[in-house]
Amino acid sequence: MKQLIAFIFGLLLISSTIYSQEIDLTQKIPFDSSIKVGKLENGLTYYIKKNNKPENKAILRLIINAGSILEDDDQQGLAHFMEHMNFNGTKRFPKNKLVDYLESIGVKFGQHLNAYTSFDETVYFLPIPTEKPENIETGLNILEDWAFNANLSHEEIDKERGVVLEEYRLGLGSGKRMMEKYLPKLLYKSQYVDRLPIGKKEILENFKYESLERFYKDWYRPNLMSIIVVGDVNEKEIEKMIVSKFSNYKNPKNQRPRKNFEIPNHKETLVAIESDKETINSSVSIYYKDYEATKTISNLEDYKNYTIQRIFGSILSERFQELINSATPPFIYGNSIYQSTYSKNKNAFQSMASTEEGKQLGALKVLLTENERVKKFGFTENELIRAKKSWLSHFERHYNERDKKYSKGIVDLIQSHVLNQEILPTIEWKYEIIQQILPLIKLEEVNNLMKNYIKDDNRVIILTSPEKEGLKKVTEQEVLETLKINSEEIAPYNEKLVAKSLLRNEPSAGTIVKRKENKKLGIKTLYLLNGAKVSYKKTDFKNDEILFSAVSFGGSDLFSNDEFKKIQHANSILTEAGFSGLSTTDISKFMSEKRASASPYIGQSSEGFSGSAAPKDLEYLFQMTYAYFTDLNFDQPIFDAQINKMQAMYKNILSNPNAFFGKEINDYLNEKDPRYNGAIPTEKSLKETDYSLAYKKYKERFANAADFEFFFVGNIDDEKLEDYCCKYIASLPANDSREVQVDLGYRMKITETKKIVNKGTEPKSMVMILFHDDLKFNKKEANSLSLLGQVLQLKLTEKLREIESGVYEINSFGSMSKKPYGSYTFSISFPCGPENTEKLTASALNELQKIITHGPEEKDLYKVIDARILELKNSKKENSYWLSKLSNTYSSKESIESLLKESDDFKNIKIKDLQNVARKYLTKEKFIGVLMPESN
Repeated sequence: MKQLIAFIFGLLLISSTIYSQEIDLTQKIPFDSSIKVGKLENGLTYYIKKNNKPENKAILRLIINAGSILEDDDQQGLAHFMEHMNFNGTKRFPKNKLVDYLESIGVKFGQHLNAYTSFDETVYFLPIPTEKPENIETGLNILEDWAFNANLSHEEIDKERGVVLEEYRLGLGSGKRMMEKYLPKLLYKSQYVDRLPIGKKEILENFKYESLERFYKDWYRPNLMSIIVVGDVNEKEIEKMIVSKFSNYKNPKNQRPRKNFEIPNHKETLVAIESDKETINSSVSIYYKDYEATKTISNLEDYKNYTIQRIFGSILSERFQELINSATPPFIYGNSIYQSTYSKNKNAFQSMASTEEGKQLGALKVLLTENERVKKFGFTENELIRAKKSWLSHFERHYNERDKKYSKGIVDLIQSHVLNQEILPTIEWKYEIIQQILPLIKLEEVNNLMKNYIKDDNRVIILTSPEKEGLKKVTEQEVLETLKINSEEIAPYNEKLVAKSLLRNEPSAGTIVKRKENKKLGIKTLYLLNGAKVSYKKTDFKNDEILFSAVSFGGSDLFSNDEFKKIQHANSILTEAGFSGLSTTDISKFMSEKRASASPYIGQSSEGFSGSAAPKDLEYLFQMTYAYFTDLNFDQPIFDAQINKMQAMYKNILSNPNAFFGKEINDYLNEKDPRYNGAIPTEKSLKETDYSLAYKKYKERFANAADFEFFFVGNIDDEKLEDYCCKYIASLPANDSREVQVDLGYRMKITETKKIVNKGTEPKSMVMILFHDDLKFNKKEANSLSLLGQVLQLKLTEKLREIESGVYEINSFGSMSKKPYGSYTFSISFPCGPENTEKLTASALNELQKIITHGPEEKDLYKVIDARILELKNSKKENSYWLSKLSNTYSSKESIESLLKESDDFKNIKIKDLQNVARKYLTKEKFIGVLMPESN
């Protein structure tokens, strides 16, 4: 029946129906009337929509249609600097009172509360809990202050210079050095070349206060602003507040025009060939830039053309993925896509590839050849049908979730409308129209796109690669010669027939021998005849989602030391061979319009699966799981190709200072572990990987379904799930053997040691402070240590960033593990200037010592507890939360009933509990690792 429906649908897509022919393509695209839109007399525009997912929460955004592109020469970097200043004090919230207040209501700085500055805009993000009515008004007060009442005191400006310079420092490295060389060609003679949002170091250090004040006055004005409010709110009240708070602000007299900046066209092909001693891979990119500015979508004709572009891109991506998945891939990664450049006003057809060392010209030739193949012969009818089905499936998913859409997704769509004039109809309209438009799209229309994209002018080619002895650098002449593709030598694309099934043979169904239900948690458990166990929870959180996992104890810890070293790099790529005699390309094509996936893994102490499916496609998830258990392919050429890719990816990775630092630290900490084979695969260890042994061990790990527990959460049909469990899980091979997690006894070496690693040419450092040891697991202590990490991060941010201006970001994290042995880890890490490593390390440890001596401040503890409880409350309405809890409680041997009192567990934690774990675990020996530049 399913095959018949698919066949009929395919015919409908190929031929236009009478109904489709009657569509008036000149009709305008309607705006979603459920979104309240208004415009004040001063030009400020607002968008309001009530949406109850998640409950008791609203998302506010302030959008300024101004970014770094508008800076004067003495202001380079100040659009971004202004963003920083808005978090440093406003009229209503002086100094750091703003962040302090928001954290007190569960809004985390950086994670929730944030902003960004780009070339063309500045956007502020503010999520607000709405359980207390006054919160939403306070949120609008904050937006008002950001827009018009920032505190630009000279003292605060000078303090923030250090923080912004630290963010500038984070961007230093090989990528920035090469980008500064190729951008003048890619953004040919445009304003964008000289207006990178981070700005210039000398200006950030020395700009006059008036320069920042001038930017704020010129560009933070009502007619360049939009406010978005989406969430669990009263729309009428929000509108009244916006009108009241923002109507009285005026635009400047003699206001500066908000110009749009273009990227000029050029007749010649511009080539940039850049290399750097610290870059880790080779790449090649081709840009065919449009001649004209991007046209906005306004009617159905435009929307049809947009759909043609998306279908074109999906078919081309499928072809490139087929090349990448082959036994002789021409590059590690490659793709061609039509999208915007750095300027939102101009698109480009872009082809790019990540290549093996010394193979850039070969990759460039393949990119050019594949594009020319499409230009000459076009796509096939089957490719078009498959792409149309996939595109319709995309809209079907959104349509099915139309009443469960999250506020963030709605805000993102409105923001795209504000900044890029993207259309904003309802999903109901989109789903109905796409079903009418798809049959109208002809293969010729899709094929013609490439003829318009490929051109000899307005073209830019960029090559980047490592710079090292013995590696010959490509010349511009070689690039230009490679562009001369002989079209006569190119043959049409040869498409294999699409598979008809994921399985070679139908399994013989087993039976369910017992059913059990936990009515408190809504969890049902099926006990199957072969010993396998399935637990599931039916939810209404999403209409079109079912999540899946499976867990079995054992993992690679059951391998001998010799076996582990021979196969540790193979486990992650075994599935690249496909299953049931099908390649990964075959599987991808078969699943193109279906939404289901399942992936096996072998971890250190367990093996299992993860996956997801739309309810209508759930059976395919079960089929994949069955195939991975019973019929994983063995394909030596595909495996060899994957190993070669890994060799190429890791060959130069130690040129990167952070990667080198991580390797040196891990090598030191794990030097007594006989199974440790380096943090980063070496060419030698990859060559010594034993595929046959890895395949054999995989088969052992997945030989006994009775040793697994399977978990499902989502919009589940009980009857169908039971049928699939009987057919695809109860039929799996099984025996009476049961495995457990084992403790091999190997431990990291933590001593009171400081290890300095010298790598890199930029003035960049990294500090890592680590506490780690064995313990007897205690759940209350585990929760306390986790909260301690969050409390300490508040204090470290306040001290090292806000007071000392020494870091841009800092992290502290605490956790305890129960299996395979009890242990704890507590870490503090931050990047900084080399000259500040000693001082900031001492400051960080001093903040920790304050908690050890006096305990945390009560207000900080309540902040993190309230935030954790709020996160739990929201998470419990997510399928992902329940899936992780089902599998985690199983793995840790905890009672599933413990989930009922999670919030109480955190509410009952007191100041003394955090102080006690700090004294107990963080007064022991610690390890300090420091990355310093080679010149120091």
